[in-house]
Amino acid sequence: MSTTVAPPPDRVRAAFGAAAGELEPYGGVGWRAGRIVLLPVADSEQALWAAKWLNGVDVPDLRIARPARATDGRQVVGGWMALRVLDGEPLDDDESRVDDIVQISVKLHQALERVPRPGFIAKRADVLTRADRMAWGEEEATLDNSSCGRWYDLLSGATKPVTLRDQVVHGNLYRSVRFYADAQPAIVDFRPYFRPPEWATALVVVDAVADGAAGIDAMARWEHIPAWRQMLLRAALFRLAAGALAPDVDTDARDRLRHAASTVSRFV
Repeated sequence: MSTTVAPPPDRVRAAFGAAAGELEPYGGVGWRAGRIVLLPVADSEQALWAAKWLNGVDVPDLRIARPARATDGRQVVGGWMALRVLDGEPLDDDESRVDDIVQISVKLHQALERVPRPGFIAKRADVLTRADRMAWGEEEATLDNSSCGRWYDLLSGATKPVTLRDQVVHGNLYRSVRFYADAQPAIVDFRPYFRPPEWATALVVVDAVADGAAGIDAMARWEHIPAWRQMLLRAALFRLAAGALAPDVDTDARDRLRHAASTVSRFV
């Protein structure tokens, strides 16, 4: 995949000790430079939180890419942070691993259950944050008449209150897990939310369905998870609201979201 992120300035690269000729695109989200990956930072407070808390989280049979400091000790330089590259030969195949990621979600969120709520979550106002609040009824959903907006209206009437416990969760786990031929799987990015862990796990399945890597059978396999159908609804509403709010969502992405919404509607 070609990156859509502009390369970091020379001063950022130098601050993290990366040589000029080492930069290469990394998964469309940043740039690899030797033993680190440089990622743009939209929220410095969130990046500093990740540097503090992710260094202290340990999950059995799972690796987490840890933040690296610049040569002067800073963790964010000029709007960029660095993660240490994890060893291993990445798997590049078409095998669906949605059930593996669901299991990873359960283990990860057990390890995160005592992490306190970050203060920056209440201050965020980006598209994904607004979509999250709409899906949970905390912000009025005023969406356009696109396919995402229409499907949001159709599904939102089926939501019911839930009594699950909120905690720090990963809100993009499906796209953040990497598998390796000769090493344990790894999480290479972290987008924190404060929601039930069951929601974060349902989001894995909804994202896999949208990606064409899973179907309604994957939803049925995990029905023993508490409030599972309501969590699938909230996850689908979250993605639909984001699809309706984001100005740069293309037709293919909207089609995938419509497919995921349709699949959720048939299951719940």
